Parts: sequence; C-alpha cells; structure tokens
Amino acid sequence: MFTIEHDFDATVITLIDEADPGTRPLNEDVVILGFDDRVVLEQMSPDGDEVVRVTLSMHQLTELRLALNLPEGNYRIDKKP
Repeated sequence: MFTIEHDFDATVITLIDEADPGTRPLNEDVVILGFDDRVVLEQMSPDGDEVVRVTLSMHQLTELRLALNLPEGNYRIDKKP
C-alpha cells in the first residue's frame, strides 16, 4: 500500500509494508520526498531512535532507474551536450 500527498514544495509518497500475519516481520514505512532538484528517502532505524535519510540527485535517480533494468556490470550515462 502507498499514499501520495502534494505539499507546497514536494510530493510525498509513503510506502507502507504489508504482509500476511506471521509470514515475516514488517519493515518501517518508507517516505519518499520528491523536490525539483532531489529525491529524499526516509525510514526509521531498526532501533526506532532516529530517521535514516538518503538524498539522491535527479541524475542519480535516473541512473538508479536505468540500473534496475540492466545486467551486472559497470556503466556510465553520457550527458548529451
């Protein structure tokens, strides 16, 4: 399950972990904040005492999207002039 909210300066997507009872432990929700120039992923630490935050530039996000569909290896995306 997920939710989408449009704030003043960001789009906020929350991914909610759902599982059949007893099949596995649930993970904390993942919050994705989309800004004009970056995307921030947030999740509570396993201890629940702090928010772990990862910030990706839009270029890194593009590389991640492409990497999900490529085989193992090293790649470089050439920027068009």
